[in-house]
Amino acid sequence: MRIDILTLFPEMFDGPLSESIMKRAVEKGLVEIHFHDIRDYSEDKHRRVDDYPFGGGAGMVMRIEPIARLIEELKGQRDYDEIIYTTPDGETFDQRLANKLSLSGNIMILCGHYKGIDQRVRDLYITMEISIGDFVLTGGELAAAVMIDAIVRLVPGVISDETSALTDSFQDNLLSPPVYTRPADFRGHKVPDVLLSGHEKKIEEWREQQAYERTKKLRPDLLE
Repeated sequence: MRIDILTLFPEMFDGPLSESIMKRAVEKGLVEIHFHDIRDYSEDKHRRVDDYPFGGGAGMVMRIEPIARLIEELKGQRDYDEIIYTTPDGETFDQRLANKLSLSGNIMILCGHYKGIDQRVRDLYITMEISIGDFVLTGGELAAAVMIDAIVRLVPGVISDETSALTDSFQDNLLSPPVYTRPADFRGHKVPDVLLSGHEKKIEEWREQQAYERTKKLRPDLLE
């Protein structure tokens, strides 16, 4: 998988995507992550990429020209399964979408800023608009990092135990059941007996029931 990130602040990704599982995924060659500074494609001597909105109003708008140059350059080098724009008014990102995008070969993510991007960018180039929640961030970099983490961990080989990702919360519209490890008794708080029984069928039934009960209590909307 290759992910191209179009951003005004490439350095914001240094931490989230250069540690832990993300770092290992890149080192293993399972994913390529490339950063492209939109300012490099501005023809303004001050590398400006924003301007006042037509019709007036507060805030600034990202201009179409530098974004178009960058997108067209990348599209001229390879085909993309999706060109994604991070925006508060996009489709809400969830596990289903993460699963779908993890099967992609190449994806491009444009990180929004200011009051947004010129609508013509969305009309001409964007194939998918995604929000990570009903709130507004100062820029799309953090949203992109969250999405990439959720997507890349599903790529085969990234997580050593691939079955682990298949039992995560939301995979079957259920939350994960409680999990325990040693010691079996912590100050009188004991691990459920069924988990110590060694009876695989009963353990699986217990986990399924616990997942359902937790979902019913905490996220009943998932069961609708």
